[in-house]
Amino acid sequence: MSVPRRRVIRPATSPRPTSLRLSKLRSNLDREQRSLQRWLLRLKRSFHGFEKYQLRVSRIEREIHSLENA
Repeated sequence: MSVPRRRVIRPATSPRPTSLRLSKLRSNLDREQRSLQRWLLRLKRSFHGFEKYQLRVSRIEREIHSLENA
């Protein structure tokens, strides 16, 4: 014999005021944007370092190649 499932009755949640939610979201956005800016600065710095080493390596490889073929 099958028994129908019981429904879970939850209390209704009261909606939070939108101004409070907006201010919280704006503060979160501000914090995340500052974090992103810090990471972008670090990323740019590392990438420029990477480019510098890549240019050095390619220059040395070209020099070796030209000396081997001379």
